[in-house]
Amino acid sequence: MDAEKLRLLFDLSGRTAIITGGTRGIGLALARGHLAAGANVVVASRSQERCREVQSVLEAEAPGRVAAVPTHAGDLDQLRNLVAQTVSVFGGIDIVVNNAATALAQQLGEITPQAWDKSIGVNVGGPLFLVQEALPYLDASEHAAVLNMVSAGAFMFTSHMSMYAAGKSALMSLTRSMAAAFAHRGIRVNALAPGAVDTDMVRANPPEFIAGMASSALLKRIADPDEMVGPALLLTSDAGSFITGQVLLADGGLVPH
Repeated sequence: MDAEKLRLLFDLSGRTAIITGGTRGIGLALARGHLAAGANVVVASRSQERCREVQSVLEAEAPGRVAAVPTHAGDLDQLRNLVAQTVSVFGGIDIVVNNAATALAQQLGEITPQAWDKSIGVNVGGPLFLVQEALPYLDASEHAAVLNMVSAGAFMFTSHMSMYAAGKSALMSLTRSMAAAFAHRGIRVNALAPGAVDTDMVRANPPEFIAGMASSALLKRIADPDEMVGPALLLTSDAGSFITGQVLLADGGLVPH
């Protein structure tokens, strides 16, 4: 292993990545990280305005390698359009990063069917159906990788975020099933489980809750979104070519083993 071979392990030049929830927080950090590694990147978000703004910013950093497609992860027609637009612009799909999620919260004992359906539809159904829509193009890629963003919460007790944790647990199981189903097609499927990260979702919590999350981790802090880029690139690049069906915790030591 020399320096050039090491560099090539993380080189995504010529590959195309879809990143849902890619206009802020972890998703935006992953979009920038994949661009820096050489990939074409298509960011998706429910907000047309945020898509337009982020495309303008990222296009200045990586001309000709960025597209943005407004997409609701719980809407199958919009997921189909995301795949079609990606292929129309860049000719194929090599990487799918399922980062979009809803943190819709209701207390156990008060969960409504409508809230449950929305939470599971976005957090589990979105990744499932996006991968299925992208499958023909992942099949055609020589470097196909799927990364499902789950959460350290999937491993822990949580009373106030039970729907979110349940969805992330289901996505973790789905990750392993996808890996088994698609391995013979050369498609790797893994999950990344962040702990507390400095995002809008975390900042929406009361200060004492955020402080509690920080103090619960061995590193005694919450992460910067950019700290998820290294683990993500390991799992979507050739550096992780022998890794599939795994869940990588990047949680600062939050979840005990």
